Amino acid sequence: MITMEDWALIRRLDAEGVPKAAIARKLGGLTNTVIKAVGSNGPPKYERRSSPTSFTPYETRVRQLLAETPDMPATVLAERVGWTGSIRWFRDT
Repeated sequence: MITMEDWALIRRLDAEGVPKAAIARKLGGLTNTVIKAVGSNGPPKYERRSSPTSFTPYETRVRQLLAETPDMPATVLAERVGWTGSIRWFRDT
């Protein structure tokens, strides 16, 4: 993946008429990468895929208990669902 700085440099060099192969050589990359950067609508951005956490199996039950009793203390909530991890998950929910 190219950095924001590389993307900006590629775009500038391309606008100045520098051949894409020459840009790729200058940056030590591939010509296809340069072609994609030139054709993109914006700079690259990192998007992290969401994945299950240790809290995921408890989330449905926690939300159900909170719907029934919204003012239930986090410590009681954790005890009711059998949570043994950090109490912060319950305070942030």
